[in-house]
Amino acid sequence: MKILNTYDDRDEAEDAAEKLTGAKRLASERDATIVIYNLFGTPSWGNFHRLGMYNLIEFKYLLERRHNWQAIDQARHAAIIATLQTVAKNYCIEIPPHWL
Repeated sequence: MKILNTYDDRDEAEDAAEKLTGAKRLASERDATIVIYNLFGTPSWGNFHRLGMYNLIEFKYLLERRHNWQAIDQARHAAIIATLQTVAKNYCIEIPPHWL
C-alpha cells in the first residue's frame, strides 16, 4: 500500500476510501489544530479513476472519441499522458499501450 491522496475533511476521506478496491487504510495526522487524513491503498489506474485523480475521467472520454480528435484533443491527450507517465514512474505501474 502507498499513500494515494490526502484530505482535509474526514467525511471526504472516508467517502474516498469506500471507492477503493483492494487493501486500503485511512490514517490521520495532527499538526497543532489541523488534522490531515492520508488515504493509503493499492496504486492502480482503476483506483485513481474512482478517486477522480489525474484527469482520468476526462481522459476516458477523450479515448472514447479518439477517431474524431481535433488538434486541441491531441494536445490535451499529450498533456494528460505526460502527467500519467510521472504517476506511472512514481507508483511503479504501467500505462496501458492502448492509451498511448
